[in-house]
Amino acid sequence: MSSKPPKPPLSPGRAARFPASLDALRTGRAGPPQAQLLRPQRHLHEAARDAARASAPRGLGLDSAPVRLALVQRLRADGVRCEPVLQAMAQVPRHEFVDSALVAQAYEDTSLPIGLQQTISKPSVVARMIEWLYLGEGARARGHLGRVLEIGTGCGYQAAVLAQLATHVVSVERLEPLHRLAAHHLGRLDVPRCRLVHADGMRGHPPHAPYDTIIAAAGGDDLPAAWLDQLAVGGRLVAPARHPDGRGQILVIVDRMPDGLRRQHGEAVQFVPLKSGTC
Repeated sequence: MSSKPPKPPLSPGRAARFPASLDALRTGRAGPPQAQLLRPQRHLHEAARDAARASAPRGLGLDSAPVRLALVQRLRADGVRCEPVLQAMAQVPRHEFVDSALVAQAYEDTSLPIGLQQTISKPSVVARMIEWLYLGEGARARGHLGRVLEIGTGCGYQAAVLAQLATHVVSVERLEPLHRLAAHHLGRLDVPRCRLVHADGMRGHPPHAPYDTIIAAAGGDDLPAAWLDQLAVGGRLVAPARHPDGRGQILVIVDRMPDGLRRQHGEAVQFVPLKSGTC
């Protein structure tokens, strides 16, 4: 049996075309100057990339409790003092509710786009609004927020925080794509005590009224009458509305007392406009 003679070594100055070295591929020195790197697995790579975008963002230490606790420490330093609210913020993984391209910013105190010109609110705004709710007389007496109506589900993050503090949450979203997105997020995380409704939030949700707590993530010129009508005696509403001087928005806090409504103003805020209808 004969064997093939070994191939002669390349002459000095002669570059090997195949197999190219990894360094050559990286620098583009393999093959003729105009040759392009063939990628027969390109479609598989693209499919894997698309699947990664669709899956829940993980890694970078974002799944660990210390990351969320660091956020809570910043909220506490910024003046949020209600411990049940801080504990609820520590329980909910905010990175699960944002696009994978923005996941590295999930625990910064910033609002982030979620599509359709809507945003996920800053953690400090979520915490402060829920703190206002929890400081109401009814919530303090009960030790929880009771039955909650949320206007503007968005991606579902605030609903998930509210669910940690309530007996039941009804969250209304007028934009169907966001309604479906929130349902996906909350279902994947198995968030309890939360019902999502695709409807016009300006009308509240009469079938489950009255509510002990009402919170809105969009602001108009004033509070819709339907929200006030659906607020239970002893309940509290917190929502953004136009400042009385017409410049910007502020938080409006309304308590329903046995003898009527009591209204006060909180911090200046900036929310997306409150709109009617569904789409």
